[in-house]
Amino acid sequence: MMKNKRYNIKNLEELHARVCSLKAENELQGAALVKDTKAYLKQFTFGSLIKKYATPSAFLKIDDKLNISSSVMSLALPLLMNSTLFRGSGIITKALVGLASGKVGKALDGEHLSAIFNSVKSWFGKGKKKQEKGEGYVDYGIPPDSETY
Repeated sequence: MMKNKRYNIKNLEELHARVCSLKAENELQGAALVKDTKAYLKQFTFGSLIKKYATPSAFLKIDDKLNISSSVMSLALPLLMNSTLFRGSGIITKALVGLASGKVGKALDGEHLSAIFNSVKSWFGKGKKKQEKGEGYVDYGIPPDSETY
């Protein structure tokens, strides 16, 4: 409930002036409210939420709590091993491989998986970097032991 304000209005002109000032104040406050609301809602856009929460550290925190990666690996690793490496094996071999790879999959967590991913990535990463020559060196394509000089 709004507080009743007492205005010292003595004639009709002062009343109209006060009404106009209150309408202008209302419009300014409305524009400020719309601007603040847009700024507030802008922080909850899809892109800003992804930037804030979809970081590797956030995924590792979630994985530490729920052990999602170890659960997935304990299910996926036996299927992968039996469908690729042990395709023609018998049922006993597949069962043993399934049990062993399931245990290994449960032991893997997010940090182990990221370390494995980084090591595999380094194998396929950039090759040897060429050594950069000095700034003043210009290569004209002439071998150093050439008889052209």
